[in-house]
Amino acid sequence: MSEPIDHVILSVSDFVALVNQTFEYAYPIVTVRGELANYRVSKSRWVFFDLKDEGATVRFFGTVRDVSGPLEDGMVLRVCGWPRLHPQYGFSITVMSMQPEGEGTLRRAAELLAAKLKAEGLFDEARKRPLPYPPKRIGLITSTESAAYADFMKILHARWRGVTVECIDVQVQGEAAPGQIVAAIDQYNRAPLPPDVLVLTRGGGSTEDLYAFNTEPVARAVAASRVPVLAAIGHEIDLSLAELAADRRASTPSNAAELLVPDRREVQRHIDVVSRQLHEAALHSITQNRQVVGRQAAALQQALQLHTATARQHLAAAGQLLKALDPHAVMRRGYAIVRLQDRTLVRTSRQVHTGDALEVETGNGIFRAHAE
Repeated sequence: MSEPIDHVILSVSDFVALVNQTFEYAYPIVTVRGELANYRVSKSRWVFFDLKDEGATVRFFGTVRDVSGPLEDGMVLRVCGWPRLHPQYGFSITVMSMQPEGEGTLRRAAELLAAKLKAEGLFDEARKRPLPYPPKRIGLITSTESAAYADFMKILHARWRGVTVECIDVQVQGEAAPGQIVAAIDQYNRAPLPPDVLVLTRGGGSTEDLYAFNTEPVARAVAASRVPVLAAIGHEIDLSLAELAADRRASTPSNAAELLVPDRREVQRHIDVVSRQLHEAALHSITQNRQVVGRQAAALQQALQLHTATARQHLAAAGQLLKALDPHAVMRRGYAIVRLQDRTLVRTSRQVHTGDALEVETGNGIFRAHAE
């Protein structure tokens, strides 16, 4: 059989190089969707698996860093990568990124990852921290074009004033969403003055829409945040791994605002009630104190009167005693007091000698005499 005139004979190496050059030119990056098969991890570093459908099977190669979470055969994946023909191992696609697809696959992937993270203690209640109430600064992570953002801001400002909200706008679904969410959490944590609390939120959606919040990087970033995290993902019935890892979960974005700040109208009503109670308590206390003071004043008045009467009786008795002991009274009865010249009182006759000058005091006067 004759060969075509333009037929080129290539060495094996040249053929591999030509095929790879063709891939680099025509299909530098491809995305393939299929069912996972023959999944294995080598040396905790390399991953090997196939994607298959009813008609074909394609081999894939990557690192554990490229894996979005625990996987098992039978899952449906969408894998992005570089097609290559290896000189020894044949054709394969080197993984750039991968994402589970389909509600069943996504739920199973979330279950496997939840079991792994729970075993590591990322969901333990003991590691969860209380949220500041109310916070002064909130770091919000969501899409600013979403209804979740509008609902959160509306309820927050309606309930309380004076809270500063800083928002990092991120995609909340799609392949870029997990990376942007992780970067936003890291940015808040690295800030010189971090917020008091982080709020991670988005509205409801399908299992595929909420997939970003069930990825391992997002769950680990939430758990590792040094700023407390409040997560409100989807509706009340939705429960994501990010919410399990967060310090607190809210059922909706609106509920997140309700958990963070009080209702100022309720606070005002409470202040009014407490004010009335304090006013009534003060009036009651004043009335009671007046009664007590009145009773004490009457008792003091009575005690003062009794003390005054007793003092008067003592004074009268002392006056009678002084009157009875008054030497002038004795002298008015005919007695006299005799003193020597140096004013010494003469008590016996032995004190007096002939010629001594004497002073004699009687009841109505004093005269002088000489002793004989």
